Amino acid sequence: MAADIDNEVAVDQQVYLAGDIQRMLGIGKSKSYTFLEEVYRQKNPPFKVLKIGKLFRVPKRGFDEWLNGGL
Repeated sequence: MAADIDNEVAVDQQVYLAGDIQRMLGIGKSKSYTFLEEVYRQKNPPFKVLKIGKLFRVPKRGFDEWLNGGL
């Protein structure tokens, strides 16, 4: 089984973690979680937020478009 892990190809992450959002926006940890929770609960969010238990995942493409003004 360990050999299977060693042979895996690195997968390019397609989502941002809460810590990534925190660093990109220059905000604190608790504010980033509050922000992501607010976006997650919106009926028409500016970008998609996935919530898995207590974890947030944000698809890169939608967030990047929002951050860059919809370009």
